[in-house]
Amino acid sequence: MKTIVFFLEEPSAREMLEGVLPRLLPDNIQIRYLVFKGKQDLEKNMTRKLRGWQLPDSVFVVMRDQDSGDCRAIKSKLADLCRLAGREGVLLRVACRELESFYLGDLAAVEQGLGLKGLKVQQERKKFREPDSLGSPSVELEKLTQKVYQKVAGSRAIAPFLSLEGNRSRSFNVLVSGIKKVVSVS
Repeated sequence: MKTIVFFLEEPSAREMLEGVLPRLLPDNIQIRYLVFKGKQDLEKNMTRKLRGWQLPDSVFVVMRDQDSGDCRAIKSKLADLCRLAGREGVLLRVACRELESFYLGDLAAVEQGLGLKGLKVQQERKKFREPDSLGSPSVELEKLTQKVYQKVAGSRAIAPFLSLEGNRSRSFNVLVSGIKKVVSVS
């Protein structure tokens, strides 16, 4: 049985994936999550964890937020850490700015998940057409939901409703297509 191992920067990323992956992956895929205490903890410990992973037929996905960093530099650093661990073919995904851009890319899911009204009609506003370009998606989401959104609980509530197609967040779509590709490669 193939196993996908996710290396994640924070618990909210796990909550998001737990809501999305059952609709994306076949039943014969086992999922494991290694959740770190922020991006520094992830980068400090991922090489050792990758090197020590013993379960055969495992593929790896490393996901972290861009925050204010340079996306290419972040991916390059993550790739270097994977090479140090002797692991090639690790799927590296960077959420443009923050995980919350995934949610701002599907305001219908935010509305449904948080039980709010009137959010999905705002999807056509200029700022929500390309949520990956927002400076601080978490702040925008808090404002938009009048502080109803909280990182972990909000991720748990919204993720099951995220559309796997048509999300306005390019980084979400790239994550989904990458996971599909990793699963199809044996």
